[in-house]
Parts: sequence; C-alpha cells; structure tokens
Amino acid sequence: MGSRIFALLLLGIFIVLFMDEVIRICHSCDVYNGYNCEKPMKTCWKFNSVMINRSCRTDHFYYNDRLSGRYLYRHSTLSCETCEEGMVQVFHDLLRETFCCTETDRCNDPDNNQDISKPYVSMDQDRLFDKK
Repeated sequence: MGSRIFALLLLGIFIVLFMDEVIRICHSCDVYNGYNCEKPMKTCWKFNSVMINRSCRTDHFYYNDRLSGRYLYRHSTLSCETCEEGMVQVFHDLLRETFCCTETDRCNDPDNNQDISKPYVSMDQDRLFDKK
C-alpha cells in the first residue's frame, strides 16, 4: 500500500514539473459561431512528447451561397483531435478547412479567422470565455 502511494506521489510531481514540456493544452468548443462559443468554452489536453498528434485543431466550416457563388463562413470547431491540414468538401454545399497549430498552449484561437468580421471589443474584455 505504501509503495502505491509513493508511486502516485512521484507521478504527480513528474506531471507538475514537466507540464510545460509534456502536456499540450488546447481550446475545445463544438460550435463557435464567430463571436462566442455556443456552450461554455472548455479546455482539452494531450501529450506533447510524441512527434505525431501534437497539435491543436481548428475546423472552419463554410457553406456555398448559390446567389453569389462563394463559400461563406458558417461556424468553427476547436478540439484536441488528430490533425491533418487541408480543405475537404463534406457535402455538396459544405466545405471544411482544417488548421493545425503546435506553437504554444491554447494556440487554436478561434479569433484568428480572417473570414469573420467582428465588432470592436476592448482589450480588457475577455471574448473567449463568456462570463454568464
């Protein structure tokens, strides 16, 4: 019994000391409509030690507007899922664009989409986490 507690204590110390090196933290949101997350924004984590699957994932969805003939922004999803960058046509009128980022923790910032026009928000207001 004593050795099991000691092993758990060492594991906890290891995780705290090497958290910046070993664990990647990302934003997680099922539906980000361009301004805020439909449900409260969450965080997810993954191990950063393996060379594959180290990135945070951002998927932007666009729908085809038949009148203008262009793809317009619909919504985004943020996750820690396995990532492969590119564009995929999900349905005949729905396009998914996937971005992967490995720079820092929480690098899948939903506001980094140039296709969304946003109202001005002062820098002292936090737009990622809704304070409801």
